[in-house]
Amino acid sequence: MPRRHLHVTGAAEAPLRAALRALRTTLDVPDGFPAAVTAEAERVAAAPRLPAYDATGIDFFTIDPPTSTDLDQAMYLERRAGGGHRVHYAIADVAAFVTPGGALDAEAHRRVTTLYFPDEKVPLHPALLSEGAASLLPGQDRPALLWRIDLDADGATTATDVRRALVRSRAKLDYEGVQKQIDAGTAPESLALLRDIGTLREQQEVARGGISLNVPEQEIVEHDRRYDLSYRAPLAADGWNAQISLLTGMAAAELMLAHGTGILRTLPSAPDGAVARLRRSAKALHIDWPHHVPYAAVVRSLDPREPNHAAFLQECTTLLRGAGYTVFRGGVAPELAVHAAVAAAYTHCTAPLRRLVDRYAGELCLAAVAGQDPPDWVAAALDELPEEMAQGTSRANTVERECVDIVEAALLKDRVGELFDATVVDVKEQEPAVGTVHLTDPAVAARIEGGDRPLPLGERLRVRLTQADPGTAKVLFAPA
Repeated sequence: MPRRHLHVTGAAEAPLRAALRALRTTLDVPDGFPAAVTAEAERVAAAPRLPAYDATGIDFFTIDPPTSTDLDQAMYLERRAGGGHRVHYAIADVAAFVTPGGALDAEAHRRVTTLYFPDEKVPLHPALLSEGAASLLPGQDRPALLWRIDLDADGATTATDVRRALVRSRAKLDYEGVQKQIDAGTAPESLALLRDIGTLREQQEVARGGISLNVPEQEIVEHDRRYDLSYRAPLAADGWNAQISLLTGMAAAELMLAHGTGILRTLPSAPDGAVARLRRSAKALHIDWPHHVPYAAVVRSLDPREPNHAAFLQECTTLLRGAGYTVFRGGVAPELAVHAAVAAAYTHCTAPLRRLVDRYAGELCLAAVAGQDPPDWVAAALDELPEEMAQGTSRANTVERECVDIVEAALLKDRVGELFDATVVDVKEQEPAVGTVHLTDPAVAARIEGGDRPLPLGERLRVRLTQADPGTAKVLFAPA
């Protein structure tokens, strides 16, 4: 889902919401679903393909933001006799509703991902499915891909299974409520084990050299036609929950690799230039990063509740550029089979309501466990998926980037002409008087131009805001 989480509270009408509406028009973002898609969604919502295996006796629960209704994942956690843990993880079975070659399938291939704007989302599937019949809502029987992953006493995976099953979630929980229950010692055992398993998996992550970015959520609040930017720091429960999804994505990748056919989410190591730029951002934000300390150790030392730490975690998402999808067949593993941030083979398989590739990854894993070839419709689409996902991800990244620009312009629109303290974090090689500055307060990164001498890379600079108008003029600074 998005690397930068932005949402608007309060009225926040003109000009911010107007600019966001205009952005959706400019980017040709779908507005509603075609009649054929809606009609098919209505038919399949009433009669999905249900699995024979009944797992409704397992007390699953979901953990999501309070207002979320597109619930992809539900879990049940337990101890194993003799030590270790067992993770039961149910993933919404979108293939139980979407027929290959049908209108829903074609529309999903056109959209590729759910798009997130600060004021609304544009879903991959009609809400009748993604927030209704296919969503793992509490008290409802739902078709799912049921993962069972066994862990040893150290949290390492010892066995994996996945099958189609009918499941029923018992409770829709949110992160804050989960954290309070676990901290107070009032959580039922299955929920309390989230901390134990999450902590073990975090230790496994450190041992293999992986890193999770606990990127804060940015909230834009309107006060008397002015905008303030605040951060919602992730809780420990956010991280524990994310570790269950990562665990499943890694287990899925291993199943595919062992079977010889699959699609991986891959990321090469960050180039030196990107790390150097991040070091300059750290300096701008007063983050202590000694040269002998690795990037992962710095990230783990940060407190996302601190504004400058939160801003730096946002900047760290730039090292995720270059991620893609890699298909392999015939038992030959791809040359690049690892996701550098995960530090292991990994795939996307836990969000099929919101991401196209996950539906295919789930089918590949089912085939791997059964020792069978994947379904024809999966095999036929596999080679095209990386490019489809690249295009869809590029559009999602454009939405994210443009939304950040609009939000920052809204934040600063009444401060044109003011002076700010900043640090130069990037300079264009061919135009050394043009680059990027990172403000000390507010934590905004923006373009700077208009000077008559090269920008002092990595150094502090006094800058003047020359333009900021959401939807019309992006934030721009000039040397003071």
